[in-house]
Amino acid sequence: MDLLTIYEQMGLSREVYSRGEAVLERLADRFRAIDQTAEANQAKVLLSMQKNRVGANHFAATTGYGYDDDGRERLEKVYAGVFHTEAALVRPQITCGTHALTVALGANLLPGDELLSPVGLPYDTLQEVIGIRPSPCSLAEYGVTYRQADLLPDGTFDYAAIRAAIHEKTRLITIQRSKGYATRPSFSVRQIGELIAFCKAVKPDVKIMVDNCYGEFVDLLEPSDVGADMTVGSLIKNPGGGLAPIGGYICGTRECVDRCAYRLSAPGLGQEVGANLGILPAFYQGFFLAPTVVAGALKGAIFAANLYEELGFRCIPAAAEPRNDIIQAVELGSEAAMRAFCSGIQAAAPVDSFAAPVPGDMPGYDSQVIMAAGTFVQGSSIELSADGPIRPPYAVYFQGGLTWQHAKLGILLSLQKMTDGGLAAL
Repeated sequence: MDLLTIYEQMGLSREVYSRGEAVLERLADRFRAIDQTAEANQAKVLLSMQKNRVGANHFAATTGYGYDDDGRERLEKVYAGVFHTEAALVRPQITCGTHALTVALGANLLPGDELLSPVGLPYDTLQEVIGIRPSPCSLAEYGVTYRQADLLPDGTFDYAAIRAAIHEKTRLITIQRSKGYATRPSFSVRQIGELIAFCKAVKPDVKIMVDNCYGEFVDLLEPSDVGADMTVGSLIKNPGGGLAPIGGYICGTRECVDRCAYRLSAPGLGQEVGANLGILPAFYQGFFLAPTVVAGALKGAIFAANLYEELGFRCIPAAAEPRNDIIQAVELGSEAAMRAFCSGIQAAAPVDSFAAPVPGDMPGYDSQVIMAAGTFVQGSSIELSADGPIRPPYAVYFQGGLTWQHAKLGILLSLQKMTDGGLAAL
């Protein structure tokens, strides 16, 4: 059975497939550059594993307190080696990216301190953590104040506003690399480095945390290479490679990471406790595979932008723009189009392909969210998925794909559902 026959059985027409192939022909040079970055990052991960003498004995399970867990400690050294930091905290006890960020913020902010975001409003789930939207146990409840400097209309940093916002109580600055559910550009590592240098020049002792979610291995450098005191992310996104079933990481200075460890466990315990529960093989192998998996996700994002932009939809980033994370936003203009797009992504899934995505309430979000997520690990956004809040401009956020081939199929089926519903014309 040939490929097109198989695809037709999945509901993909030859017309949509041909449109995709025509777009793909123009992307050979960009895909080659992505592969070169992946090779360099793969070598970086491999070198750190070899330098730290990772062995089969480091995959052993621990329970209880997790004392003397050499596999856990070795993994954290591997992460610190890749991110070029003094220390790292990589734990299954960190449940998600928001939790990792919460630990980092709570550990390094004290009552009376002020948190500054120089890149505008943080991602939805972090707003309750900070107390922008009231919530029990928010930073605001513990006496931490918050200030932000909005971006300029063109999506760049307002350095004058940032300078004015930094004062004696500013203890920590948080920089969100990815756009989240906004339609601003995501930031490059170079841009983040320039912002860090500016903030440190204004207040040398200020701590800077970068929310690195969706950005790992997209570039040859990470925020920790350009001055971030903490680089924070989720293992069910890029660095888990699709294999990690849970977890988050914090890489940074020894001072900051030690405080994070005390916050995650308890004062006096820190990194000495935390059983791995037998999931270290997935953590190690997922991290090893991550550069290649991220490369496939990037190819999918670029393919989606080129395909949908040709059909008249606004894409963020635009088709020709460089990539700073794996997320591709497409403004679809209506709830019906969001439903159609997400149904196509879901139909391409190996898991729950028969399900129909519908909008619903989700913790941490103030709008209903529609989500296509036929994933092996629930919520894993390095796997093929798409989601977005049901609110103007009705943008859907597409990301992931454990393989480029799967990402390609998902994008084509999303277009198929759009054309079938009269919401896009070839």
